[in-house]
Amino acid sequence: MGRRKRGNPVHGWLVVDKDSNITSAKVVDMAKKILNAEKVGHSGTLDPLATGLLPLAFGEATKTISFIMTGKKKYNFTICWGSSTNTDDAEGAVIETSQVRPDAAKITACLNRFVGRIQQIPPIYSAVKVNGKRAYALARAEEPFTLKPRSIIIERFELIEIIDKDHASFEVISGKGAYIRGLARDVAINLGTVGHVSDLRRTEVGPFSEKDSISLDKLEELGHKGAAVDKLQPVEAALDDIPALVLTEDEARRLKCGQPISVLKVASRAPLIGILPGEVVCAMEGKNLVALVKIKDGEIRPFRVLNR
Repeated sequence: MGRRKRGNPVHGWLVVDKDSNITSAKVVDMAKKILNAEKVGHSGTLDPLATGLLPLAFGEATKTISFIMTGKKKYNFTICWGSSTNTDDAEGAVIETSQVRPDAAKITACLNRFVGRIQQIPPIYSAVKVNGKRAYALARAEEPFTLKPRSIIIERFELIEIIDKDHASFEVISGKGAYIRGLARDVAINLGTVGHVSDLRRTEVGPFSEKDSISLDKLEELGHKGAAVDKLQPVEAALDDIPALVLTEDEARRLKCGQPISVLKVASRAPLIGILPGEVVCAMEGKNLVALVKIKDGEIRPFRVLNR
């Protein structure tokens, strides 16, 4: 006999506005409990001290997490000049100090060097794996290891305000895998000083912004009223930028069974303009996502079917 699942079959996206001093894992656990859901995952952690958007995928929405993970993210953060920490944020121990404080002109000139595709070494306290172990676990155990630089994309990096001589605030739009702590560390070094992130907030993740979010306190309040599930956004919300094909009921049924369908038949109803072979496409029946598909050899082939 199979193991009985706990919770209800809840499907969709919930964008939680995370408070500081709580882990992403704790947010996931609390939201799962409040919605009494069978299955939930998240689209990238936030550091415990960070605040902001943590999109949670429930049920069949977990099949679309990768599209949020690879999407753009926007952050607002503050760099504290003059001290670096072993975690590159305010949570860590100070390991180096400097009397140098950059002015606005020097900061602005420096930021251009960090826009575009750049190389970044992740913070040693990060989830990057080294020989099968998390870097943060090795760092806590004081085991020696080396992290390799990796390619990231910074689309925009702007100075927002010089708060005082020791602090400046910034806004960044980044791609997948960028560590804001690492960015702050490297900018400070480039300016001839040291620094760390003293405040960090994520304001956008893929198609989600602050207007889509809800606090855990508010979610708990709605949960007591049985209305928390009403805050879920549809599974399709994660796929706004992906082209879609509208199918008939029979075509949708075939895809749900894992069977391919003819491109010509679908194209005869609506030209497949701008859709390239091998590109991920949303197969829709009305407003409902049936499957994620790819076009190959004259067929529309499902590679991820949604069951709701």
